[in-house]
Amino acid sequence: MRIALGLEYDGAAFAGWQTQPQGNTVQDALERALAEIAGAPVRATCAGRTDAGVHATAQVAHFDAPAARPENAWVRGVNAHLPDSVAVRWAREVPDDFHARFSARSRSYRYVLVNHAVRPALLHDRVGWFHLPLDLEAMRAGAALLLGEQDFSAFRAAECQAKTPVKTLHQAELRREGDCIVFDFRASAFLHHMVRNMVGALVYVGKGAHAPEWIAELIVSRDRSLAAPTFSPHGLYLSGVEYEARWQLPMNGRIIAPFPPSAF
Repeated sequence: MRIALGLEYDGAAFAGWQTQPQGNTVQDALERALAEIAGAPVRATCAGRTDAGVHATAQVAHFDAPAARPENAWVRGVNAHLPDSVAVRWAREVPDDFHARFSARSRSYRYVLVNHAVRPALLHDRVGWFHLPLDLEAMRAGAALLLGEQDFSAFRAAECQAKTPVKTLHQAELRREGDCIVFDFRASAFLHHMVRNMVGALVYVGKGAHAPEWIAELIVSRDRSLAAPTFSPHGLYLSGVEYEARWQLPMNGRIIAPFPPSAF
């Protein structure tokens, strides 16, 4: 029996999603909790492996249950064995050919950046921060150049294991809410550090270090060394994974963010 789960988590205390020898990852915590309910070891597969410090409001995972349990047991029961920073939001039995990663049609990420002279304290591990004023319109012009099917080698981490740097970016939208600039990206798939590297480059445009056209020059160059440094993970959220309606997942795998950026 294959079960799909919708998850949210605060990634600040974790070494990312993927299991590590020290056991301090979201996957490790989830698999330990699932094993308590399943009565046997369980291996979970996610839609998008998040890095250390990165959060999720809409992670999707699947696992093959060694024993039948009510769907509520995979939610409330598993949550009783999870740390407070991780929660299963929903569970659904799915066909055996469903795969959290390979069945996904697109993934969405949100980056929340506080643009204020003084660093935030209460949300220091939930948001990014940049102290100089940023030109939102210039950043939007730069973001528009990222759209479409592109070779994103200039925004790819050196340790990225993707077979190809060519991805299709469907959405790159920015808006200001109070002291926050909110970035929303949606793509077929993302390279390792791709979103954080795009945010870093757009911040360089926003502070006036480069014109918006620099983004197009980076894409053509395919040279990571010419781009901006990788931005902080703390403001990054996996905010949606889209699936075909036939899988009958809640909101096709998407979860509305638990709080609006304006609440910051």
